[in-house]
Amino acid sequence: MAQKNMSNQNLFAALRAAFPSDLDAIAVETVEADGPGLRYSWRDLDRATAMMANLLASLALPEGSRIAVQVEKSVEAMVLYLASLRAGYVFLPLNTAYMSAEIEYFIGNAEPAVVVCSPKNFGWVSKIAFSAGTQHVFTLGDDRSGSLLERAAHCSDQHAPAVKKTDDLAAILYTSGTTGRSKGAMLTHGNMLSNARVLHDYWGFRKGDVLIHALPIFHVHGLFVAIHAALLNGSRMIWLSRFDPATVASRLPEATVFMGVPTLYVRMLGEPGLTKAASRNMRLFISGSAPLLIETFNDWKARTGHTILERYGMSETVMLTSNPYQADKRYGGQSERRGGTVGFPLPGVSLRVRGDDGRDLPVGEVGAIQVKGPNVFSGYWRMPEKTAEEFTADGYFKTGDVGRVDERGYVTIVGRSKDLIISGGYNVYPAEIEGYLNELPGVAESAVVGVPHADFGEVGVAVVVARPGARVSPEALIASLKAKLANFKIPKRCVVVAELPRNTMGKVQKNLLREQYRDIAA
Repeated sequence: MAQKNMSNQNLFAALRAAFPSDLDAIAVETVEADGPGLRYSWRDLDRATAMMANLLASLALPEGSRIAVQVEKSVEAMVLYLASLRAGYVFLPLNTAYMSAEIEYFIGNAEPAVVVCSPKNFGWVSKIAFSAGTQHVFTLGDDRSGSLLERAAHCSDQHAPAVKKTDDLAAILYTSGTTGRSKGAMLTHGNMLSNARVLHDYWGFRKGDVLIHALPIFHVHGLFVAIHAALLNGSRMIWLSRFDPATVASRLPEATVFMGVPTLYVRMLGEPGLTKAASRNMRLFISGSAPLLIETFNDWKARTGHTILERYGMSETVMLTSNPYQADKRYGGQSERRGGTVGFPLPGVSLRVRGDDGRDLPVGEVGAIQVKGPNVFSGYWRMPEKTAEEFTADGYFKTGDVGRVDERGYVTIVGRSKDLIISGGYNVYPAEIEGYLNELPGVAESAVVGVPHADFGEVGVAVVVARPGARVSPEALIASLKAKLANFKIPKRCVVVAELPRNTMGKVQKNLLREQYRDIAA
């Protein structure tokens, strides 16, 4: 791996320093449904990021400007991310499923200097952006179209990366809270670079590794963990714009590493092409972003001969723990990947489990997980009070997750914050959905809970109480939500009841609702 550049802690500079000496070698190969894919060399990535960085620099943006991006997955979208780092600005990725109300909030809160959207969305996105004071709106299509590339084509392909310090802001990731208000987690160059280097070593990346990239690139898993791992190792990426189980299975013989959420593994197990022969060259299968069912863990091992490596991370921290790839000397040389656990705290990460009284809990007891390390974010964008609330006096971040550590040191996540639903790897926050439901005509109150689902892990169920004398249709409520929220947030079922169960303090007992409706989505 390349030596650290002590004079410039820009994350891009470190990734660029790790490019192989043969810049004409293939860095990314796209997979196309209707013919051979495109091939991008390392030189292509270097030149393209330089041209796009020069375009951003030509706009004379203020220091620390945010670049908000909501586009479909493409190599050019990855280039835009890298170019934003290279030019020294702050990257703000937005889920492609977000609708107008959500985009309006993010742009209003982050006040980006530049917004990049899909050509098909330019009309409504640009209206929101210009109304919020954004000066520049570009388009970028997944077919290499759009005004961003047209403008960048006229820029120089030489660019010296902006000089950045470890604690300079590199990205903001919005993550909703249980109050329903989205929070912007601020990640620095140092946060992400330190984590990338740790994962490079801990997961045993080596010369010749090839990564199948089949994840979206608007969140930590696909954008940071996967891309940083490949670039920091000088590894070729087989690039899928959308996950397809048959395609992934067919490309496994060419690859060594695959990263996915549990839903992807479930779907691949239904693919006849997934065999031990197809997986013969694979070195590592990694799963995260949601709990992996033990049945999936075992079925995968029986089918492919490989043991999935589970790990645990957050938008605020990148990766925190991992099952071992090889013997971990810190834990007696243990190398077992244990299903149902997320392994050990990564080197440099301090993790503790605390009770309601704030004291450390004994081995095996369940409590609140708190973490500390160079990968932990610097705080929430423009929310100093919320930031202070989420950190302890001695600097530990309160993850909101509940878990335990066993006598061997393995961490098990028992649950997220009590209301959080993780559906297909995406975080769904009931308070946000309830807020929209409660504003709909005829709705007195609502509660959204997560229930088990074979494919997505969990899905939402909306339990609604109608106003006196009103008649509400579950189907109509779901249809109204679809016009306001991203599809992954939409409850898969809606039921209307006379009242919600409450405890003596008047608090809705969501645990009873989860139990009552646990089989409704089976």
